[in-house]
Order: sequence, then C-alpha cells, then structure tokens
Amino acid sequence: MLETTWFVLWGVLWALYFMLDGFDIGVGMLSSFVARDEKELRAVYRSIGPFWDGNEVWLITAGGVTFAAFPAAYAVLFSAFYSPLMLILFGLIMRGVSLELRGKVESDLSRRFWDVCLVFGSFIPALLFGVAFANIFKGIPIDNEGLFHGGMVTILHPYGLAGGFLFVALFLMHGALWLSIKVHGNVGLRAEGVAQKMWYVVLFFAIGFLALSFKETSLFGNYVKSPALFVILLVTLCALFGAKIYMYKGIWWKAWWGSAVTIMGTTLFGVVGLYPSLLPSSLDRSYSLTIYNASSSPLTLKIMLAVALIFVPVVLLYQIWAYRVFRGKISEESLDYENRY
Repeated sequence: MLETTWFVLWGVLWALYFMLDGFDIGVGMLSSFVARDEKELRAVYRSIGPFWDGNEVWLITAGGVTFAAFPAAYAVLFSAFYSPLMLILFGLIMRGVSLELRGKVESDLSRRFWDVCLVFGSFIPALLFGVAFANIFKGIPIDNEGLFHGGMVTILHPYGLAGGFLFVALFLMHGALWLSIKVHGNVGLRAEGVAQKMWYVVLFFAIGFLALSFKETSLFGNYVKSPALFVILLVTLCALFGAKIYMYKGIWWKAWWGSAVTIMGTTLFGVVGLYPSLLPSSLDRSYSLTIYNASSSPLTLKIMLAVALIFVPVVLLYQIWAYRVFRGKISEESLDYENRY
C-alpha cells in the first residue's frame, strides 16, 4: 500500500512539474520568434520572470521522491540516462543564467547571446524529457543487475523521438497560451496565432504517440484490465479539444487550463500504464524494477509520507500566493518599473 501511495505521488509530482514548468519552457523556446524588438523581448522575459524558479521546485521534488522512495530505480535511471540527464541539466542552467543575467548586460551582442541560450536551454530539456519518459514507457535494456546495455543513440528510436516531439509541441502551445494571457499588444497577438497553429501539431503528435504506444509498449495492459482507467484518456482528449474551443472563442485563460490538463493527462496516462513497474526491462521483463523491488524500507516510506503531507501543501500555498501577487498583464508602464528582465 505504501509503495503504491508513493508511486501515485511520484507520478502526480512529475505531471505537476511538466504542467507548471512547461509553460515557461515554451515561452523560452518562443521568445526570439514572437518578440521583434527590445521592449517586446523584455515583456516576454517578464511574463515568466517571477515564476520559472518556483516551477522548477517541482522538478527537485519529483527527483527527490525518486531518490528517497525508489533509490534502486534512481540509481539505474541516472546510470542509464546519464548523457541525456546531463544535457537537460546544462539546458536548465543555460535558461536560468540567461533569465537572470540578460537584464544586467549593456551591449546588444550580449543580450542576443543570452536570448539564444534561452531558446536552446528551453528546447533541450523539453525534447529530452519527452525522449526519457517515452523510453521508460517502452522499457530500457537493463539486465538483472540493473546495468544499462546501450548508449545515447539507443534511446533515440522512433518512439523515443515521438515522445520528445510531443513534449516540445505541448510546451510550445502551453507557452504561447501563457503569452496570450500575460502580454499586451503585438506579442500577445502573435502568441495567439502560434497557439492556434500548435494545437494541430499537438493533435498530430498525440495521435501518433498513442498509436506507437499501442504498438511498442505494454501501457494499455492496465487499461484493458481496468477499463475505468480509460477516463484518464477521455479527460485528456476533452481537455485538448476544450482548449481549441476556448482559443476559438478568445477565452485564453480557459484555453491555458485545457492545455495544462492535457499535459498532466498525457503524463499520467503513461504512469498509470507503467504500474507497478518503474523501469521496465526490454531485455527480460523479470529484470524490471518495480515499486516492490526498488522501494525504500517501510519505515523510510512512512517517515517521508509524513514529511510530504506537511510540506507539499506549504509549497503549493506559497506558489498560489506568488501567482496571485504577479497576476495581470505586462504593460509598458510595468516595463519601466525596473530593469531586471
């Protein structure tokens, strides 16, 4: 029971991270394409400035849960995905440094340099998180000792790349919707156009990813055993089409929430299909790491559950407060207030 509780928490935290950090990663990828001058770029930076580091707290939380609740899976995961995880880390560092330093440099050349870093530092994590999770859903070549038999190229198969492109498309649409909500003027109008177009790209990759998941993975096994679980897919599809309807009506906040639920549903679809596996082995299913052979001791899980029940709501309340304080659109007057972004 404890192992299942932590598995659910693990999946929800990853879904929450992708939903929250997804929009600022998407804004980062779009930044140099929707802004045409310095003032517009500053508005784009400011739209995510107060939120991006708080959103990444959930990455630390999800990674911490993997380490503390399922240490064996954490060890194998970091060994197998060492190169992509290092690239993700470098990408996130590039993003953070560009967001913090761009407003402090004087020359246009330096600003352009940090703008390029923001685009690539956002694109790399979006692509590789999708590739990594698609590989986990499909299974990775690990033996009975947890040793990974492959390299960086091993994970770049068509299903892995489909997961990567789906994540990139989802985050681009999510980020464009955020800009539509937060930024006045031409940037907001361009972002609305991008969101409308990206919806069709998301639909294309979502259908392709579902079809490949049916062919390449055993994710649908749990759904066939318990048909009630198909409600996750149904809610996800309704959210995606609901986002399109609200975009058509120009109700951008509701469209953003539709996109948010789509990202959470996409993540949870895979997580629920995995259960009780954490890292399925593509060499032999008996080598797979599950919530039972990869978890910490029951005492550790009980102590951590108490800690999580106390501190996760505190972090949530703090983040809700931050979003409330910085609600509202970015205006020209607010850009003159200070030059940090």
